[in-house]
Amino acid sequence: MARRPGSFEELENLFASLASPGIRPGLDRISRLLRLVGNPQNDFPAVHIVGTNGKGSTAAFSESILRESGYRTALYTSPHLESPQERLTFRGEPVSLEKWVEAVETIGDAMNTDPVLKNDPPTFFELVTAAAFLLCSGSGTEIAVVEAGLGGRLDATNLLGRVVLTLAASISMDHMDFLGDTLEKIALEKFAVARKNIPFIFSGYPPSLNGLFRQIASDAGSLPMIVHENTSITDINATSKGTNFTFFSHGKLLSVHSALHGLYQVDNCALALSGMLAISGFFPRITDASIRKGIASAVWPGRFEILRPDPPLVLDGGHNPDGIRRLVESLTAIYGEKRGTIVYACMKDKDYPECICLLRKAGARLVCTTVPGSERAAAPEILAKTAEAKGWIPSSVKVVPDPLDAVRFSESFDEGTVCCGSLYFIGFLRKVLINNRKEFSF
Repeated sequence: MARRPGSFEELENLFASLASPGIRPGLDRISRLLRLVGNPQNDFPAVHIVGTNGKGSTAAFSESILRESGYRTALYTSPHLESPQERLTFRGEPVSLEKWVEAVETIGDAMNTDPVLKNDPPTFFELVTAAAFLLCSGSGTEIAVVEAGLGGRLDATNLLGRVVLTLAASISMDHMDFLGDTLEKIALEKFAVARKNIPFIFSGYPPSLNGLFRQIASDAGSLPMIVHENTSITDINATSKGTNFTFFSHGKLLSVHSALHGLYQVDNCALALSGMLAISGFFPRITDASIRKGIASAVWPGRFEILRPDPPLVLDGGHNPDGIRRLVESLTAIYGEKRGTIVYACMKDKDYPECICLLRKAGARLVCTTVPGSERAAAPEILAKTAEAKGWIPSSVKVVPDPLDAVRFSESFDEGTVCCGSLYFIGFLRKVLINNRKEFSF
């Protein structure tokens, strides 16, 4: 193996050097690799979370509740926002570089001894997932919360051997080239993670998928529940200070506060809360108090993150029409009819025409920018032309290729700035903004 990585960026490069390129759905490669390293995916109980939008926030809420309940937790999510170190935490703390290097060395040695994997190596995500499972196995993890990558049925995380709870967040059109060109086909891939005799809880968004969910859950012999059919969520209050609501289900009444912003976090939180109640019989340290504390202390940066409340400076990683629709809904709930400037960048394989159209409801003007160094990023000039075609007034659309300069231009109007369009964009921009926080007064 090459020189040991001295940073998480070098570690990421090492994973990439060992991996086959691109996205290649399938479980043969990862199954073989996990067998070679002792099947670590069988060594710990896990909560498995699938969905299109909201699964990361749901995972963050779930892990925080379990950690505040006193359990030794692991949280595995993807992609990372700013650093690969974010992908795996133990008890809320990132895993050290040294531990990651030990895991990747074990994986590399196993691959070097196997002629099949030498010729057909796992993908980047499969390798990182195998390393995460190894680390969870060796850490004394009492329960891991694991977010699926793409889909579910053929996702590497679907090899978890001791799933105690499955959660499905909202489902919408995304990754159609891999998952299917209809909402039902995409849902089939995600709902296929249903397991016999294991609670399987669906957010119920969109409701048109409830029948399909019941059918698949029934065929698998899982224990299904749809959040919005089995709970009552009232007294919702979304402000720049967080989100409050009252949750009632099966005789349990809880009033909770979340520091996470955005109306859509109510759905994600209710899904996590439903899941924690469903397994509380097997994890008895979960109490009303630990649920409230876990929800209040959960963090998930880059998702309707308010860096500055007035005038607002908001970061949101919404990257598909449903995510942007939820963003606009939350902006209206918190800020009413105030319309600031949208700073937008996205990947060229996303449905940016529809996203740009939806953003007309939330912005007085649109600043089109990009993610420096990203070959996947859409050209800001193309985004601007698309905006004009979708009804934006030409004088309200501006092209500013440098993201920081784009924010500076937006801030010159002193009406608030909303940065959105891609999680990769938000990850890049968040780091830059924090390094210049004095300039932007937050």
